[in-house]
Amino acid sequence: MSSNKKYWKSVEELDGNSSIVEALKNNEFVEEIPTDEFLGNNDALSSSSTTRRDFLKYVGFSTAAATLAACEGPVHKSIPYVLQPEQIIPGVADYYATSVFDGFDFANLLVKTREGRPIKIDNNTITGAKFTANARIHASILSLYDNMRLKEPKMDGKDVTWSVADSKIKSSIDDAKAKGGQIVLLTNTLASPSTEKLITDFIAKNPNSKHVVYDAVSSSEALDAFEAVYGERALVDYDFSKASLIVSIGADFLGDWQGGGYDSGYAQGRIPKNGKMSRHFQLEANMTLSGAAADKRVPMSTANQKQALVHIYNIVTGSSAAVNLDGKFKAEVTKAAQQLKAAGSKGVLVSGIQDKNAQLLVLAINQVLASEAFSTSGARQIRKGSNEKVAQLIMDMKAGSVHTLIMSGVNPVYTLADSTSFVEGLKKVKTSVSFSLKEDETALVSTIAAAVPHYLESWNDVSITKGTYGITQPTIRPLFKTKQFQDVLLSLSGISGTFYDYIKANASTIISGSSWNKVLHDGVFVGVIPTISAGSADYSAAASALAKSKATEGLELVLYTKTGMGDGQQANNPWLQEFPDPITRVSWDNYVTVSNADAKKYELSNEIVANGGLNGSYATITTADGAKLENVPVIVQPGQAVGTVGLALGYGRKAALKEEMMVGLNAYSLYKGFNNVQSVTLVKAGGEHEFACVQGQKTLMGRGDIIKETSLEIFNTKDAKEWNEQPMVSLDHKEVEATKVDLWDSFDRSIGHHFNLSIDLNACTGCGACVIACHAENNVPVVGKSEVRRSRDMHWLRIDRYYSSESTFEGDNERKENIAGLSSSLSTFNEMEKAGDNPQVSFQPVMCQHCNHAPCETVCPVAATSHGRQGQNHMAYNRCVGTRYCANNCPYKVRRFNWFLYNKNSEFDYHMNDDLGRMVLNPDVNVRSRGVMEKCSMCIQMTQATILKAKREGRAIVDGEFQTACSNACSTGAMIFGDVNDEEAEVTKLAADDRMYHLLEHVGTKPNVIYHVKVRNT
Repeated sequence: MSSNKKYWKSVEELDGNSSIVEALKNNEFVEEIPTDEFLGNNDALSSSSTTRRDFLKYVGFSTAAATLAACEGPVHKSIPYVLQPEQIIPGVADYYATSVFDGFDFANLLVKTREGRPIKIDNNTITGAKFTANARIHASILSLYDNMRLKEPKMDGKDVTWSVADSKIKSSIDDAKAKGGQIVLLTNTLASPSTEKLITDFIAKNPNSKHVVYDAVSSSEALDAFEAVYGERALVDYDFSKASLIVSIGADFLGDWQGGGYDSGYAQGRIPKNGKMSRHFQLEANMTLSGAAADKRVPMSTANQKQALVHIYNIVTGSSAAVNLDGKFKAEVTKAAQQLKAAGSKGVLVSGIQDKNAQLLVLAINQVLASEAFSTSGARQIRKGSNEKVAQLIMDMKAGSVHTLIMSGVNPVYTLADSTSFVEGLKKVKTSVSFSLKEDETALVSTIAAAVPHYLESWNDVSITKGTYGITQPTIRPLFKTKQFQDVLLSLSGISGTFYDYIKANASTIISGSSWNKVLHDGVFVGVIPTISAGSADYSAAASALAKSKATEGLELVLYTKTGMGDGQQANNPWLQEFPDPITRVSWDNYVTVSNADAKKYELSNEIVANGGLNGSYATITTADGAKLENVPVIVQPGQAVGTVGLALGYGRKAALKEEMMVGLNAYSLYKGFNNVQSVTLVKAGGEHEFACVQGQKTLMGRGDIIKETSLEIFNTKDAKEWNEQPMVSLDHKEVEATKVDLWDSFDRSIGHHFNLSIDLNACTGCGACVIACHAENNVPVVGKSEVRRSRDMHWLRIDRYYSSESTFEGDNERKENIAGLSSSLSTFNEMEKAGDNPQVSFQPVMCQHCNHAPCETVCPVAATSHGRQGQNHMAYNRCVGTRYCANNCPYKVRRFNWFLYNKNSEFDYHMNDDLGRMVLNPDVNVRSRGVMEKCSMCIQMTQATILKAKREGRAIVDGEFQTACSNACSTGAMIFGDVNDEEAEVTKLAADDRMYHLLEHVGTKPNVIYHVKVRNT
């Protein structure tokens, strides 16, 4: 049967006792529109004896608004090329294939440029391009145009030329060699064969030098375990598409665990095909993207996770290590272990526990299973840092034995927990050089702050996994006086030529069977994947040692990286700051997440206030060794394991940031010993924090059947009408399906193209890449924290996150079916509305539904919104006068009103307020002015460009050519866009699938966005 369990977006909504929440549901615009501000100039109008009200009444609101708006309209002049570059055709986009790795994120990309400006990131879909862009990489295009970038080298805080900087570095190295001082290259993980070879060349020329690799977010324990068994420092690359059973213990593999990039393979197994889909167990403390997607999620502390891992190891391998697993978890863990053992090669276990013994057990379990999803031959090269070597470096610096320190891609003054020790040691280093995009915390205290180009201005190469190779190529000339770290190393090593020459020469030894030009064109090359033979390790000793590990005293703090901010490199990126976290739906902040039980224990709370904003308590966190973080905002998080709290890294930066971006607290200060789990105490602090949270805004007003879901058993055994129930209405006193009844005559949509967007709720992980891609493609403005609190965010696409009332689907239905009588019904439903400790989670992307019978179109007094033959709902911005009737009449709450002018406005000091930031704007899409409605256009500029290109080339359009920004960015295949008039198109087949449904079908809007029922393998 179909699901009619209660879904809720926030704890406040679930409680049902808040009159504010109920009022906000029925009042989309929570504050009066400042008509006096946007209709014109008060001084100019005040000289007339006719009042504004009379003026509008006589000439008509639309005419008056248009007249006043016209008075303020700017005039821009464009200057044509005197000598047009041969490669550039004005108005036509060029694409460059490139690969990126910034030490934390990586992907194979296509970069869209217009008239020489990179404006958007797309995924490279060529064979061999394995890794897709996440939200942060999509946003990195904006970081290229960051006005706070370091524009030239600095010494002692003063601008200098590169010749001066180079001379200083060279003389320091010569001095170090003469005095026997140590030269240290401190870099992030490079994953670049050419850069690593260049460093080897440098060390050969300077024997007193060494290379230390430092990852801000450490994977050192997993690296140590892999190195012990396989003999090299790398990470396992998993292919979840080959797994029918997945057990994850503290590994958010749909988030940033091991760099991420696993969502595509995972989603392939999650869509039910031939009655089968993978099954996923998740054991974790924080509620994560992976936990939200799991069929069975068990919230537990890291201490219990370690015991659970040993218990699973015993069952799978037949070992008998002593284990002390809490009894309330034993049944579920045993079930997971037994199913994992039964799955054999189709099973896989992963873990994010930062413990070498735990990681050794992961390797042992997957070896015994002979897991097909567990691949050591194509091991990941994206984390190579060593905690021990970093600690030794700091000791050497403090001892005064480091003469010259050259840093690239790292910011240890910000990311090290004990950064004061690093700064103390830095003072004893004779010359310190920080190669950085920004004058960040480390660059500020270094002898030389060396300005480096953005990756879109640079040459490089990458080997993300063994046997693969990618080229990073510049897509624009350097905007500032920058120089690559590698070019400086070439000069210091006495090697002539540029780094481009060096890469090209080195690539010839890697890309045998191909050519430089082909690899440059494709962006990637796949060679022979080397196999790695496993060595031996004492797994039994590792199990015994892990089983003896003790639980932390007090609360367990679990540090993590947020989907939007990552390790904090792009803290000055307003797209990422305003990106709502998929789980909490909070932007512009980090916070401590606590369970409902612990919130009551420590008297912590959240509440939604009158203007729709979320407020919360403050808390002070203190670690066992006395490190303290004061006034940390609190979010009460359903699903958080009792006795644990979560806190995101990557916030709290101050250096080289605009004031608006200086938000949050630096959780790295609690990252002691590179351990993401710390023993802490929590004390409530005074005051109340104001969050920019969208969880209670733009809701679908409590209507049912927004999320439809069922279990795999019901999906396989029942008729579709039972699990995808159709709404019924009365026609001539007979019940008929609502979709077959209409008040309107339909026009013929079979002629030409007719676009549909399909969204599969099974494949959507809530990653948010589509949200940022939409920002980039459609010039969506950033409004800031204060405006987000007022329900005024401008996202054209939102990803609603719903919690269910019961932890399991079957349990929910069973309770409802056992209701007997009215009194039982009232008490049972009242209990079901209380927040569960471990609710199921569903993500649902919602944008303009492009209804064929759109309610917005019938109420617009100036015909600003109308329907096109191709199925898109159009917006004529010049006609719109901001009545907001369309928004009030939209049942999906997807239309956005421009309350203010966000472009060239110092009140909104984000990328649109400076000339450099505006270089990212897409010239194919209007930058909207204040006082008009805007919303998803189904990327009409992209569909029309595809039609024109095919017409120019005299050919038919192939299925898959039509794309929107969101469907193009979606790495899981959750979003499929196409022409339903093409009978062979994938979207046409999806529209006819039994799982297909529309939002609010009973309203009769006939949307062109279709959804697919979520199936859980419970």
